[in-house]
Amino acid sequence: MSETRAPRRSAPRRGNSILGSRIARLIFASNLAGLAILIIGAMFLNEMRAGFVASKKQDLEAQAQIFSSLLSDDATTPEPGLNAEAARQTLRRLNLPDRVRARIFTPKGELIGDSYYLSERVDVSVLPPLRDPSWLTRTGRDLSEWTGEFFAFFSPRRTSESLRTQSFEDEFKVAAEGGQAASQRFSDRGQRVISVSMPVQRVSAVVGVLVLEASDIDEIIRAERVALVPFIGVAVLMAFITSLMLTVGIARPLRRLALAADRIRAGASDRIDVPLLTQRSDEIGDLASSMQGMTEALLERIEANEQFAADVAHELKNPLTSIRSAVETLERVKDPEAAARLRQVIASDVKRLDRLITDISNASRLEAEMTRLPSEQIDIARFVRDIVRTYEGIGGETHPVHVAFTDATMGARLIVRGREGPLGQVLRNLIDNARSFSPTGGTVEVRLDQTNEGPRTIARLTVEDSGPGIPPDKLETIFNRFYTDRPKGTAFGNNSGLGLSIVKQIIATHRGKVWAENKTEGGARFTVDLPAI
Repeated sequence: MSETRAPRRSAPRRGNSILGSRIARLIFASNLAGLAILIIGAMFLNEMRAGFVASKKQDLEAQAQIFSSLLSDDATTPEPGLNAEAARQTLRRLNLPDRVRARIFTPKGELIGDSYYLSERVDVSVLPPLRDPSWLTRTGRDLSEWTGEFFAFFSPRRTSESLRTQSFEDEFKVAAEGGQAASQRFSDRGQRVISVSMPVQRVSAVVGVLVLEASDIDEIIRAERVALVPFIGVAVLMAFITSLMLTVGIARPLRRLALAADRIRAGASDRIDVPLLTQRSDEIGDLASSMQGMTEALLERIEANEQFAADVAHELKNPLTSIRSAVETLERVKDPEAAARLRQVIASDVKRLDRLITDISNASRLEAEMTRLPSEQIDIARFVRDIVRTYEGIGGETHPVHVAFTDATMGARLIVRGREGPLGQVLRNLIDNARSFSPTGGTVEVRLDQTNEGPRTIARLTVEDSGPGIPPDKLETIFNRFYTDRPKGTAFGNNSGLGLSIVKQIIATHRGKVWAENKTEGGARFTVDLPAI
């Protein structure tokens, strides 16, 4: 059993929303930064790829129209027909890029000429010295190949929506009928090919079909994937940096708190001393401050328990010493009257011991009850009225004292959040204490008022007696444990000195306060303030 102090004022906590947390904002920002870089890079490259496919198609269409006009002018006959040799000569003179292939067919599909076999151009250039590719080139190439194989497994023929995918036969059929066709397909070796078929006409008759194909798409896509490597590198670097920041800013402080708690558990320290953490203006600082306050409160509780154990030992030792002395004296006393008085002393001390042990047990049980039972909303006027009614008819003829209740709240329904058991113990202790000091036939006045303390509404409960009052220098001392100041005529052993100490403890746990004062007309007044909802 220990004396409970008023709860400490804790620093105001930050909002419970996600964006209201500084650490949450840091985590979100750091994790999304690297992802944003990858997303932006991927979106940029995808847009560039789609735009390249579309521009490649337009470029091939423009070239096919020019080459078809040349063939119509230089390689057609009046019949109308297509001069195969003139068509091959015209195809040979075309200055086509290395990755662009041109073929000429008859309307029936017979191949007349192929630029791959007719070109006589030989590129001569000075070869650069041989050297190993850089690590960036090797990494980009490997990443490109892995990415292509990985995504090809899930969608092996997924292509851009800006260009249709169809077979060469379907494309050729459209051009042979006088239309213009473009498509995208894959060759036997798995290369992506963009193809444009254009009819070669003499007047309005189709005398041939020109097919232009570009097969450099895969190389350009591979180059784009290589270009993605710096984005990935920056994202990984940023992820590493932010992870290091989170480790230094969150993981290490939490580890320090854990080590400090381990030192307390091992007995190497009696408190958590982490000033650098308590000065932080985030949730880590709040946690460090809370843990430091918790250990200080536990230390105070341990010291209070040690002091309580010493007080209990002292209070139990006094009647035990008296009993032992009386027993030893009783063995030598021959006078019957003296022996009777000694037996009376022993009986009184035994009664006092029983009272002490009972009160200590009740106080310990009450403390456990306060930590175990949940709080609830209590109509304080109804609650006090029910407690006072239990005193009707109590007292008998030996010490009749009336207990009266006055509700001065004018019908206001004051609601207090607390526990009925402990609050009932508070009221009974105050009433019993007032009855013990009241003269025979006196009245104990219990009154409930409503007042304010700043913006808060306070339920004020007063218990007044008509006894001798309290010495002015004892108005604070009476709330100490085992303090007793029995009125004249009160039987010895009926007071343990724990009643008012328990009252102060319970009221402190309910965020209230209690004090004592003397009335001007005589008697004592105990006042309890409880915050009302």
